[in-house]
Amino acid sequence: MTSPPLAAGDPAAVFVPHDHAACAAEALTRAERICAETGARLTPVRRRVLELLLEQHRAMGAYEVLDRLAAEGFGHQPPVAYRALDFLTEHGLAHRIRRLNAFAACSHPGEAHAPVFLICERCHRVAEAAGTGVRGALDTAASTAGFSVDGATLEAYGLCAACREASA
Repeated sequence: MTSPPLAAGDPAAVFVPHDHAACAAEALTRAERICAETGARLTPVRRRVLELLLEQHRAMGAYEVLDRLAAEGFGHQPPVAYRALDFLTEHGLAHRIRRLNAFAACSHPGEAHAPVFLICERCHRVAEAAGTGVRGALDTAASTAGFSVDGATLEAYGLCAACREASA
């Protein structure tokens, strides 16, 4: 019996084999559409950084991105990577994963959402899961304290199924 195909943006897709080329192509198409709709410029460097983040569903540090860009002739100065990463996060195309001091492509660009990041500590793959319930609970707790939450990031860490099996 085969498993049903996973929907684009399904957090389970990150940790199981899937048609990753189609997944990345769909994400790039959405990014191009979002930039066209908002008038933002997806320059060759910004596009390439997004492609790098989409390669393996894992978070990448700015210097890892910079090394890849430099190897491809895009320059080797840190501002090259940081400006592209800043653009991608500002436009909702990527997220900063603080636990790893790295960045990951957004699974739901152009959509209002409250993500929860599931981070495998061994392979560093990052899945973006829906966190609407968690965000609601946070807003309720904050409200009872007279506090208004402007933003929050929830990062859960552990081992994906493949890494757990490998260590068993």
